[in-house]
Amino acid sequence: MGKSHQRGWVLSRGRKWYGYFRRTVHDPETHQPRTASTPIVLGLKSQLTKTEARDKLASEIVRLIGQTNEEGTVKNGTVSFGWFVRNRFLPLKEADWREETAKIKRYLIQADLVEEFEAIRMENFDKFTLQSHLNLLARTRSRDRVLQIRSYMRAIFAEAVDQDFLSKDPARMVKVPANLREVDKTTLTWDQLRAALAKLGDLGLQDWILMKLDMSNALRPSELFPLRWGCFLEETNILDIQETIYKGKIRPYGKTKGSIARVPIADILAHEIVQYRDECRRRRIDTSPEAFMFPGRFGGPMDTGNYRRRVLHKLAEELELSKLNFQVIRRTIATLGKTKGHVKDIQGILRHSKASTTTDVYMQSLEPEVRTAINSIHEELMGTGTIGTASLGAEGGSNVPDRARGIASDRGSDRETKKGTVAARKNSPRGVVLKFATNLLPSSGREVLLND
Repeated sequence: MGKSHQRGWVLSRGRKWYGYFRRTVHDPETHQPRTASTPIVLGLKSQLTKTEARDKLASEIVRLIGQTNEEGTVKNGTVSFGWFVRNRFLPLKEADWREETAKIKRYLIQADLVEEFEAIRMENFDKFTLQSHLNLLARTRSRDRVLQIRSYMRAIFAEAVDQDFLSKDPARMVKVPANLREVDKTTLTWDQLRAALAKLGDLGLQDWILMKLDMSNALRPSELFPLRWGCFLEETNILDIQETIYKGKIRPYGKTKGSIARVPIADILAHEIVQYRDECRRRRIDTSPEAFMFPGRFGGPMDTGNYRRRVLHKLAEELELSKLNFQVIRRTIATLGKTKGHVKDIQGILRHSKASTTTDVYMQSLEPEVRTAINSIHEELMGTGTIGTASLGAEGGSNVPDRARGIASDRGSDRETKKGTVAARKNSPRGVVLKFATNLLPSSGREVLLND
């Protein structure tokens, strides 16, 4: 935008001082900027001199239009929110976004911000307006979408301040609404996964191998469907993921840096893939290195959405599952895999950039696991767990387990019992506590880490 070298002018009308200045506004009819004269009531003549009225007008110009630099120049900031987003924000940010990501971000910004604030001038925003709008979105939008919109909102106004269109950032202190819609946390059991594979076996070898590979390695659908036969390294039982697919477009990159990688597969599964390839050859289906492992009807990769509706949704209805899709499968493998390996191993399987994504987003706490942990802790406390009552008794013994079982001493031997208890406390209380701690860590330390 241009710069306005003006101080405005002051006139008296009746009992009041009025100030006037020129400002550039966006004409909604012609979609072009135009100059308009703006009046401001400065105050009563009985309370302000003309000089004071001029000073007040100068401060109002700075507040309404923009900032003054050292030379007293006012940079005009009178533009609408929609104009700023389209002409100043998006052109700068789109250079850092991938094509598919840019489409999604543009849509979200347009739908949840621009359509609401299109014609509102940037200097007219305040924290209350933005916070109220975000609270309203939280009632109808998902948790992730609300968090994204808050991020975009803060980025837009921070950029407006950085480009001197605003002197103060109204979005800086906007908070995430407290009551957000819960995200989907559906997980399945091992029996449900086995039942799904059994059903898929009736559909054909291709679907059975495809889903078994997805369940074993928790692959994203964007990584699964563009797999080619050249990606299957039979000698080492490895899948070399070299490309991904999004909305039918093959890309040489993935969602994260770990998406493009070599991943090991189970030895038995690798043997079954060889059998699947032999079956494809018998049916005269192309198995050259450039051919897709799971081709669609016309030889290209299958469509993710079509497969989800045609196979997975139908399978969920037949097995009476609450939900079945690729995201549920990845979340299930992350959750059930807690007992099969360390959290870093599960992170490696899912190929997340951060372990916090694996533990905080994908891994879920299951009631049977919580109950098992509680029972194990209780058994340790009562001396019936990994330490056992014999080891406690060997060190002088604590009479707590005996009292828990309802075994009471005769009154005549109360004094003797008390002496034995005092002696045990002198000799072994610290050792018992340390032994409890050191036995708990080797037996369940991995679970503690995973569920932290």
